[in-house]
Amino acid sequence: MKSFLRWLGIAWLCLWLLNAAPGLAQGQAAQVLVLKVDGTITPAVGSYINRGLERAAATGAAAVVLMLNTPGGDVNATLKIMENMENSPVPVVVYITPRGGMAMSAGTFITLAAHGAAMAPQTTIGAAHPVNSSGENLPETINEKLVNALVGKMQNVTERRGEQATTWAEKAVRESIVATDAEAVKLGVVDLVATDTTDLLTQFDGRTVEVNGQDVVLHLKGATLEEMPPNVMEIALQFLTDPNVIAILMVIGVQAILIELSSPGGWFAGFTGAVCLALAAYGLGLMPVNWLGMAFVVIAFILFIVDIKAPSHGALTAAGLGSLIAGLLIMFNTPVGSPFGKVSVPLVVVLSLVTAAMFAFVVAKAVQIHYRQPTTGREGLIGAPGIAKTELNPTGAVLVQGERWQAVVEGEAVPANAPIVVVGREGFVLKVKAASGR
Repeated sequence: MKSFLRWLGIAWLCLWLLNAAPGLAQGQAAQVLVLKVDGTITPAVGSYINRGLERAAATGAAAVVLMLNTPGGDVNATLKIMENMENSPVPVVVYITPRGGMAMSAGTFITLAAHGAAMAPQTTIGAAHPVNSSGENLPETINEKLVNALVGKMQNVTERRGEQATTWAEKAVRESIVATDAEAVKLGVVDLVATDTTDLLTQFDGRTVEVNGQDVVLHLKGATLEEMPPNVMEIALQFLTDPNVIAILMVIGVQAILIELSSPGGWFAGFTGAVCLALAAYGLGLMPVNWLGMAFVVIAFILFIVDIKAPSHGALTAAGLGSLIAGLLIMFNTPVGSPFGKVSVPLVVVLSLVTAAMFAFVVAKAVQIHYRQPTTGREGLIGAPGIAKTELNPTGAVLVQGERWQAVVEGEAVPANAPIVVVGREGFVLKVKAASGR
């Protein structure tokens, strides 16, 4: 009887554990990895998103939420981000936020490539027509090819969203149309409008999304959010797409290289200049640049250097100042709506003034040296002080610059040990006179 009761108790315990297991499993909150992109889409942003997707897959996250606010960016980086998202084993939800934010151009492609998409109130999406690095329309043939390719990409990623979404996406590429949050939901471009992340997870909870050809039910209500910030390298590379930073790096780099060339033998100035110019070149390769402005910048430094070699009393330095200001403003004169922004006019003026002041200082020193009396040779003795070793009446011996000379006095006689000053020289005989104030 005791044995029967013992086995009955064990069976009851097993049944209780079987019934309780699902509840215990549901009691464990899902983990959601949060990525934040606020700015231009660049290769650095692509690296950050890909790293987040890999981390989510490695930790078994229930989903990745990409909080997006971007005016657009690099096409190649965008296509790579889309590829990584489409092949992610973890569902990706793009959330266009905050209020007043946007997902323009490249941001539109990224949003539509996600497994789920949402917008905060008063946000916009669209304007995905491709342009060149200067923000202008591409040549007709290239434009047609690229537009058709991007339209095909849009058709693939919006197929699951319905015909209206596909039609809108095609117009976003061809005609740069834009949709508000309410319009995007109505067209099926995005799934819903959410006021915050809590609302986002609540509304997506229980929805089914297709991940790598498999239907996956999202269990996100009450999930634990883990934000993954970009690393130092990603922040630094993103920082280099700021035209103000590039302008500073260019000016510092050129000046450091010129310092190294003017006084070779060290390494710090040359190394610093090379690093600054390399970093500036990276940024210039990503953002739209007017190369006419670059020509003015080069001319400016040529004028600065020429003014040092052939002093023109600052005239060339002044011309170089104007050329440098004009060059930097023209160089980073990005079109309206460019995701890279514009260079600060006050920064350009201050940067140019500091550069011109440095070269003006060097020019002033060069002029001073040019007119300074030589300190060596025959002319170097003129004006040198000395001491009469013997009485000078009118000839005798003097000590000048540590050397004994024969001298002849001009004017009244000079007693021994009295101070004298050199006024001329004939061969090895100095012409002297009594020092004033004797």
